[in-house]
Amino acid sequence: MQHVPQRPSFTIRPAARGDEHALFALIQALAEYEKLSHAVTGSAEQLARDLFEPSPRVEAMLVEADGRVIAFALYFHNYSTFLTKLGLYLEDIFVLPEYRGRGVGKALLSRVAKVACERGCGRLEWSVLDWNVSALGFYESLGASVLQEWRICRIVGDQMKALAERV
Repeated sequence: MQHVPQRPSFTIRPAARGDEHALFALIQALAEYEKLSHAVTGSAEQLARDLFEPSPRVEAMLVEADGRVIAFALYFHNYSTFLTKLGLYLEDIFVLPEYRGRGVGKALLSRVAKVACERGCGRLEWSVLDWNVSALGFYESLGASVLQEWRICRIVGDQMKALAERV
């Protein structure tokens, strides 16, 4: 008789006040995975303000298994002028390495897509680093289109301040 490994049980739920430290620890783990730990300058306290203030700026879903938070998705609304509809932008999705390949990421991304559908969003979109071949393959396997012709533009810090002062 062949032994079939059981899928671990996990729970997906919206982040709640008190989750900010566990969520921020996963954000730091994501930054380490992406070799961007130096770029993390925020705090769990600021994250809590943005998630749980009366008019939240962002939302998050958490995945729990084995008595701890093992994954997250953080997202917010954007807007498509072409569709004239709200969209949902997935800022980050991350699953701890030891839980990958078990359906956690797929279930989490599906839950975020469900939120987008329930809210009448015209699209769900996100960015992925070009070197992250496993993530690219995963997203494409779920039906995502990787838009090669688009590039992200970003201004931060002193450059953003300098641009603001041109007005």
